Amino acid sequence: MKIAVLSTLKNLYSTRRLVEAARMRGHECVVIDHSQCYVGIKQGKPSMHYKGQDLSDIDAIIPRIGASVTFYGSAIVRQFEVMGVISANPSQSITRSRDKLRCMQILSGAGIGMPITGFARRTRDVDDLIKMVGGPPLVIKLLEGTQGIGVVLAETKKAASSVIEAFYGLGNNILIQEYIKESRGTDIRAFVVDGRVVGAMKRTAKEGEFRSNLHRGGSAEIIKLNKAERETAVRAAKELGLTVCGVDMLPSDRGPLVLEVNSSPGLEGIEKATQKDIASEVIAFLEKQYILKQQNRKDRKAKAGQKL
Repeated sequence: MKIAVLSTLKNLYSTRRLVEAARMRGHECVVIDHSQCYVGIKQGKPSMHYKGQDLSDIDAIIPRIGASVTFYGSAIVRQFEVMGVISANPSQSITRSRDKLRCMQILSGAGIGMPITGFARRTRDVDDLIKMVGGPPLVIKLLEGTQGIGVVLAETKKAASSVIEAFYGLGNNILIQEYIKESRGTDIRAFVVDGRVVGAMKRTAKEGEFRSNLHRGGSAEIIKLNKAERETAVRAAKELGLTVCGVDMLPSDRGPLVLEVNSSPGLEGIEKATQKDIASEVIAFLEKQYILKQQNRKDRKAKAGQKL
């Protein structure tokens, strides 16, 4: 196959590992900056171009779409899909997961465990919101935040009210979430590929910090998931329609609670913690989809021949 990794930074660990894994398995692999792609929309002949080059020879893509370019990046993935190119994740699922509120609504409707979450727009609703999530301490999150940025722990009602009102005053959309004290600054990242967990790690926040993100100085170690954690991760991925994702969960007294589902999960932390070749799992999934596509094409040709 000819595989394209859609990434704005070709030297990132995740991008490099995916390219390396694809080439090790005998495929041609290129890195394409999706922010510099442009589409041609024509009846019966959709096209994709990159720096003047026609990309009609691409067989499969691995989207690594950053939060700041979700709209444009998803449109590029969608164009590839219209062209019949295999994608590691569907464009619609990428946009679902990137919208934290929509993601939580979908998972809630499916009965998947999560911290109690509130969302509103007016400051006069703040008191009821705080009460809704169980009172302080509570967590306040920017809807557009990533890697722990825009996440605040409010210890008191007064602090929570001040932070929420400040975010509203700046025109930000936020979520207010229950604080799970028994997690003790740890969470779990399960890496799901094609409906199964291929690796998992426990992340622990550094001293004095409640956010366990590795970008915030947290540490990671391999963990063996229990049945509930494994099933929750797989169900969350399925409900969002993601075939490659990282599912972040908090351990709690009422079972695993999903914090977020990441459609472009980093590989560095999970590969180093687990010592597993996660990148090759992603390539193996694309190989499986390519074989199915080729078989379906043969079946359609055979049926067409029978009709003649």
